[in-house]
Amino acid sequence: MTTASTDKPDNYYFRFHSPHLHLNSVFGNDWFALKAESFARFFGTPVFLVAQSVLVAIWIGSNVVGVTKFDVYPFILLNLAFSLQAAYAAPLILLAQTRQADRDKVHADADAQHREALALAGEQRQTLAAQQTTQLTELVQQNTQLTELIRDLSQRIETLTIEMHGKVVQGEARG
Repeated sequence: MTTASTDKPDNYYFRFHSPHLHLNSVFGNDWFALKAESFARFFGTPVFLVAQSVLVAIWIGSNVVGVTKFDVYPFILLNLAFSLQAAYAAPLILLAQTRQADRDKVHADADAQHREALALAGEQRQTLAAQQTTQLTELVQQNTQLTELIRDLSQRIETLTIEMHGKVVQGEARG
């Protein structure tokens, strides 16, 4: 697909980003990497926070009321579960943030290259426009000179025609 105004491919303007496509996936592209990334992204969602809060409330409520007795107050097993969750979540989140920062930097550099290329193209267009303006000015001057030359020649032809007419009329009057 091409754009209407430039007839260039849609991805033409992303050519500066192409060398950095390998950074798009935070953890790589294999099955584990994709699951780890989705897991790290899920930690900050409202769904996760609400679900975890509901689970903790059920856990504490069932142990306090006496429905179950597998983790009575001070909820050591629950603390262990939170510690285990934090042990896995923190590195995943930090890794995701670090790689995202790297991707953001690379994309910012690619955007800067794109802006630089656009600025260079703009300068080239301005230079070309200045050259064309100079050429047009020269052509207008040449046209003006040719017009003046045609006027002078037309005046000379008129003068010669008048002279010839006068001589022809005098020749007919004599004869």
